[in-house]
Amino acid sequence: MIGVKDQNDKRDSWHHGGWIAKMVIWLLLVVLMFFLPDAVISVYEILSKFGAGLFLLVQVVILLDFTHTWNDAWVEKDEQKWYIALLAVSIGCYLAAFTFSGILFMWFNPSGHDCGLNVFFIVMTMILAFAFAVIALHPAVNGSLLPASVISIYCAYVCFTGLSSEPHGYACNGLHNKSKAVSTGTLVLGMLTTVLSVLYSAVRAGSSTTFLSPPSSPKASAGKKPLLEAEEMEEGKEKKKEAEGQPVGYSYTFFHLIFALASMYSAMLLSGWTDTSESSSLIDVGWTSVWVRICTEWITGLLYAWTLLAPLFFPDREFF
Repeated sequence: MIGVKDQNDKRDSWHHGGWIAKMVIWLLLVVLMFFLPDAVISVYEILSKFGAGLFLLVQVVILLDFTHTWNDAWVEKDEQKWYIALLAVSIGCYLAAFTFSGILFMWFNPSGHDCGLNVFFIVMTMILAFAFAVIALHPAVNGSLLPASVISIYCAYVCFTGLSSEPHGYACNGLHNKSKAVSTGTLVLGMLTTVLSVLYSAVRAGSSTTFLSPPSSPKASAGKKPLLEAEEMEEGKEKKKEAEGQPVGYSYTFFHLIFALASMYSAMLLSGWTDTSESSSLIDVGWTSVWVRICTEWITGLLYAWTLLAPLFFPDREFF
């Protein structure tokens, strides 16, 4: 699908059609996987670790895009009730984020144990949430409280998933008596987040204002349709035939890349990011999973802060 720009490209029909052939090929590949040597699976495992990490970054970008789009949509209505709704949702998200962080102290800092690492993770989450609000509300920054609050509650959720992935025997994991339930819950939430990310990226792909679309999107060329129609009538059927090819609505390459990375992320979620599971009955448990989650939270915070501060460092550039 690389380089498909308009619907005249033969590969456009490959993308939208041929479902029977695609299903047959998919089933053959599934069966083939059982006969491949372990070395091939090991190579895919290594690739999946990097691919899953990229997908987590994509999730962050999608979340940032969603929060800014949500905020802009309500601000553009320019009505008092929508401003009140923005404030109410923002305050609600912040209360939920700090309340949840307090609950994490109860679950992952049990009395009688030295749980400095867990305390550090939770305190950093609260500091990030406070810093988001300060930066977003600063007069020199063109920010808003709604994106800051949504990112804060997301960081608190990621911190929880990281802490809940701590090993079964770790004394500071206050949920170790319910490890199976926590593991299943983490799996379900992780899969749900993956599905929502893929669906949102696919829906946003049709917008000319998003990073998923190619430069020649349908919306960008909508204003040229009357002129094109006049030219077609004047220059004859041959010119009209050439002009029939409409630009694609989104990048097919990026669309399939998102699904590939989501598949790799699902594989890592099921295997706990390692080939040596500490317990075959637990999913997404181990220190590798913990640090992947925590690093994702910190990267999320840095990216969001950068979206607010970048215009100050580069005033001559336009940021969308």
